[in-house]
Amino acid sequence: MPLDAFSFCLDGTEGPARAGTFQTPHGPVHTPAFMPVGTQATVKTLTPEEVHALGASMVLANTYHLFLRPGHELIRDLGGLHAFMRWDGPILTDSGGFQVFSLARINKVQDEGVVFQSHIDGSRHLFTPEGVVEIQRALGADVIMAFDECPPGGADRKTVAEANQRTLLWLQRCRERFLSLEEESSTPEQLLFPVLQGNIFGDLRLQQARDVLAMGDWMGLAIGGLSVGEAKEEMWRTLEVMDGVLPTDAPRYLMGVGYPHDLIRAVARGCDLFDCVAPTRNARHGTAWIEEEGQVNLKHTRFKRDTLPVDPACDCYTCQRFDRAYLRHLSVANEWLGHRLLTIHNLRFLVSLAERARARILEGSFGSWSEDWLDRYEKGGKSSP
Repeated sequence: MPLDAFSFCLDGTEGPARAGTFQTPHGPVHTPAFMPVGTQATVKTLTPEEVHALGASMVLANTYHLFLRPGHELIRDLGGLHAFMRWDGPILTDSGGFQVFSLARINKVQDEGVVFQSHIDGSRHLFTPEGVVEIQRALGADVIMAFDECPPGGADRKTVAEANQRTLLWLQRCRERFLSLEEESSTPEQLLFPVLQGNIFGDLRLQQARDVLAMGDWMGLAIGGLSVGEAKEEMWRTLEVMDGVLPTDAPRYLMGVGYPHDLIRAVARGCDLFDCVAPTRNARHGTAWIEEEGQVNLKHTRFKRDTLPVDPACDCYTCQRFDRAYLRHLSVANEWLGHRLLTIHNLRFLVSLAERARARILEGSFGSWSEDWLDRYEKGGKSSP
């Protein structure tokens, strides 16, 4: 699906690790890159200007949630997601498939699609591959996801193989509907990513990747079905298996992965784009990421008189302005300012980490740097109460 508005080029590599530039109609994304999650067309507690100030270039929104509330047709009529949420950078929308299978009450899964009940009001809906593409077309994101079936972690081989087959059937229908919509109108310019499934079964992953690539040229691919409960070692092994078969001239989006140490290990295995709700969710529970201490709960009494910044090495607004004692107080009191300030820190921590990984790849020192970084971060985490 060659579109002049989209391109991807590798700026440098070090082993499987890649530094690239993903060009979109709303600007470039320099990879590796972490994309903050704006489920309801907002990154929780932050304004678009604050998200930009963190260094984030691309954000996510969720098809399932926006379909239910306020509705994709309303967002289309109000100018699309960019105008609706006042974000002028690139946007990616997921297909809603993960939420349909994990959040909604499912009534029926079949080749036609999925009938489900809303978690909000119990209303019944049908998601089909064609319908999901039409919803994302109305939302107007730069990058949209094909509808896929994501088996849970620990699923048996037969279940995963059946889900793979259904995902391929749905992908073909998504592609056909996407192309027909492109012919009907030249705007908005969008890119469709297939979602590669297969759980931790290496041969199923490889076979589906080959089947998807045989459908035609794709200018980007998503890797789904990981970080869903499997052991971390299995995730790394799966990514290593896939690295050899995926095209080098397309960005690779590893869905739902965004803890700091996981991001570094995934970059080392050839992944480019990442998203995760962990930075904002952890912030709401008083948890912060600190380079020398790992993941830390600031509600702990040891921070009651601590006047250090959350992370002395961090350049975010929170770390430049406030200390741990104050943030502990806000978190214990469940004050929204605390949620906001820790969200700013956690998101900047990940965005900055991806920026540093990119710089190290370009200078050829990523391997030694990442090993040292992981050693310090994980040792610090083990020593934190």
